[in-house]
Parts: sequence; C-alpha cells; structure tokens
Amino acid sequence: MTETVEITCIRCPIGCEIELEVEDGEILSMEGAGCIQGEDYAREEYRNPTRVLPTTVRVKGGVLPYVPVKTAEPIPKGELEAAVKELATVEVEAPIELGDVVFEDVCGTGVDIVATRDLPAKESDPLAAD
Repeated sequence: MTETVEITCIRCPIGCEIELEVEDGEILSMEGAGCIQGEDYAREEYRNPTRVLPTTVRVKGGVLPYVPVKTAEPIPKGELEAAVKELATVEVEAPIELGDVVFEDVCGTGVDIVATRDLPAKESDPLAAD
C-alpha cells in the first residue's frame, strides 16, 4: 500500500515542503525538494530521524544550579525521552567549561553530552560557618 509522507526540510531557511510516496518502507518518489540537500534530508528523516537534544543537568557547587547541555551529535529521535530521563539523574561538579563532556554515551548511543556554556564554581565565603 502506497502512503504519502510530508516532511519540511530544515537544511536552510527556505523550508521546502517535501512529499514522499512510500511503499513497504521504500521511497518511490519525492517532490518539492528545491535542492540535493533537501532530497538528502528527506531520505534521512524518513529512514532514521535524529535530533540534537538540548537540556540541562544539575550542578554541585556552581554559581547556578543547572548548566545547559546538548548531545555532541544527533541521536535517534526515539531515544530522546529516555535520554532526558537518564540525564535527570546526573549531577556534575563545578567548574564547568564550554564543551566539557559532562556525560558519556547517553542511552548507549555512543554520543556524549557536552556543556554549552561556562559555569564557574561558587566562591567559598571565608566568614561562613563550616
């Protein structure tokens, strides 16, 4: 049975609306792609949709309680929810620098989680009681 799948290309600001005719998981035809990048994107998005996951993780001893992070590479779209749950259990120690790997191999994907900003450690207060 042939089905029509609509995909909006995000490779450039034009946002071509691409229509795929698909049968038994195979792409039979494609219309609406304005360039080869759009064609490649539509094929990838249909066969193996991936996303970069931006989120936050808790920080111990930082000037802020959370640091923004993202996957170093796109991960399978179906792993996003599991990755968020896994990262909800993570706490990293300050200081953190932009690009630091804060978690390795999220959900067994082989993709690391990296910090997207610097986050200094809190300065200790010499007058505070221990």
